[in-house]
Amino acid sequence: MSSNPPASSPQQGSPSGAEIVFNRVTKRYPGQKKPAVDELSLVIPAGEMVMFVGPSGCGKTTSLKMINRLHEPTSGTITIAGEDITSRNEDELRRKIGYVIQGGSLFPHQTVAQNIAVVPKLLKWDRRRIDERVDELLDLVGLDPAIYRSRYPKELSGGQQQRVGVARGLAADPPVILMDEPFGAVDPITRQRLQDELMSIQSELRKTIVCVTHDIDEAIKLGDRILILTEGAHVAQYDTPQNILAAPANSFVEDFIGAGSSLKQLSLVRVDNLPLTEEVHAFPGEDAVEVRRRAWQQRADSVVLLDQRRRPIDWLRLNELPAEGPLPESHDPNLMQVDRRATLNDALDAMLTSAHGAVIVTGQRDQFLGTLAYPTVAEHVHVQASQATQEDDLSQRPETPGVADPTHVERLGANDE
Repeated sequence: MSSNPPASSPQQGSPSGAEIVFNRVTKRYPGQKKPAVDELSLVIPAGEMVMFVGPSGCGKTTSLKMINRLHEPTSGTITIAGEDITSRNEDELRRKIGYVIQGGSLFPHQTVAQNIAVVPKLLKWDRRRIDERVDELLDLVGLDPAIYRSRYPKELSGGQQQRVGVARGLAADPPVILMDEPFGAVDPITRQRLQDELMSIQSELRKTIVCVTHDIDEAIKLGDRILILTEGAHVAQYDTPQNILAAPANSFVEDFIGAGSSLKQLSLVRVDNLPLTEEVHAFPGEDAVEVRRRAWQQRADSVVLLDQRRRPIDWLRLNELPAEGPLPESHDPNLMQVDRRATLNDALDAMLTSAHGAVIVTGQRDQFLGTLAYPTVAEHVHVQASQATQEDDLSQRPETPGVADPTHVERLGANDE
């Protein structure tokens, strides 16, 4: 099977990543009869996120770690932006490649700022440049620099530690980021938020990201392309999530994807593909009477409260607002929200825990965009199901001798023109 990348629609903006090419790469370990990686050839396009998946022991992690030479290839070549990785000193190479692993792997004796600054210090950046970069990255991953830069890892939640790990991987602005099961150690809700955060960051930065995961649903959600490997890192299929779900290459891929591929199609539809509701919003300190008047004009029964950077902090019903005077500071630590690049599956999960029958949608840097209502999602699912049923009926319709296929006739007529 070809391991050249299939065509996909281009993303907006220019990629800041670099193309990675595996050319017949093999990795043998002493004492093992079979190679862990057996002549893997693969092209990873610049600026895309490629997910490595496959059964335990298939060679996906070994393949990832050969990119930054944590494992040295036995034979074959790996190039980044056309340059053979063995032409560089190992340490120099690794300083140009971001590396994010499960749990963030932060140094416990260093502050958040010191952890993020590790590689820039090795590259001898000046102090001011490092400080600015630390604050920029903390902001990018959704952590307030004023609050978090001086904290130690033990003072952070698991999700916050993982965010710092991502920031550290991005610190020196590398073209390539390697991620090894980055979200495997956090709870499902935090994992979904971290996945959304990563998609938002990638839409802004366009790095080349190679990510190992055991979760096919995560691969479908995050990947521009998915590489499914069998034992020895043999390529079972390398394609876009859409093509893999629609046309599995063989029975191994079908079994690996599992049942419910139609339901998994919901993971291909992003929240920003559907119309959002322009929910009434307000800021702490605004006059409550004026806010209530705006809500009545738009026939709304609730108001989304934003901070000064337009990030949602609470979602209040009108009867929860004060009768008069300024709106007080109000912050719901459990406020459910999804990124605009989240999947419909994620949106539906969030709606199940929402008292509003909808979910707040955010964009870059967690800025408020609107809300997505359950009826909008239900209507989309209904339309998609109807279209799929019609397509199945057409594909199963028996051919009648002497009766031309109307679509074929139409195509012939178009060709005649």
